[in-house]
This record gives sequence, C-alpha cells and structure tokens, in this order.
Amino acid sequence: MTLKSVTAAALQEALQVGTDDVVLDVREKEEYAAGHIKESFNYPLSELSERADSLKKDTSYYVICQRGMRSEKAAHYLHDLGYDVTNVEGGMDSWQGEIEQ
Repeated sequence: MTLKSVTAAALQEALQVGTDDVVLDVREKEEYAAGHIKESFNYPLSELSERADSLKKDTSYYVICQRGMRSEKAAHYLHDLGYDVTNVEGGMDSWQGEIEQ
C-alpha cells in the first residue's frame, strides 16, 4: 500500500472543518517550541520508536515536520506498525495557518 499524503493546505482545511484525526509533529522539541500547529502533539522522530505504543490504532494521524522528509520517514515507520497515517507534504515550511509558540 502506498503511503497517504496531503498538502499543508489540505491539512489546514481539514482542521478548519473539524476532524477527529490527530496531528503529530515529529520535529525535535526545540523546533516544536519555536512554533507549531495549535492542535498538534510533539512526537520527535528521535523518540518515536519508544513512544509509538502510546498511540491508538483506531485513530488516524497526520504526520508533519519542517519540510516533509522526517514526517515521511515517521509515517512509513508508523504505517508499518499498523497505524493509519498521512504524511503532510512540505511540512511547516508550507503551513499558512496560525502558529502557536
């Protein structure tokens, strides 16, 4: 199965409409603290293997990083573990919505 992906604009639209999907930001803690999507949760890629079991298999996740490379790696990893994940192409560099610090 091919990994699902969306643009940052599509994610923003989904969040505005309202979604039960969870946004996982896989950037490191310092990057996340510098600015992130309000609805996101920080799951740094460097900690993902230790923390993945805290995620729910019956939840869908959007995975985002700065440019889309780390999130793609994280999304493949989580997908292989059986999670429903969608990679956000372009990452925070493409995000046009509000940013919380």
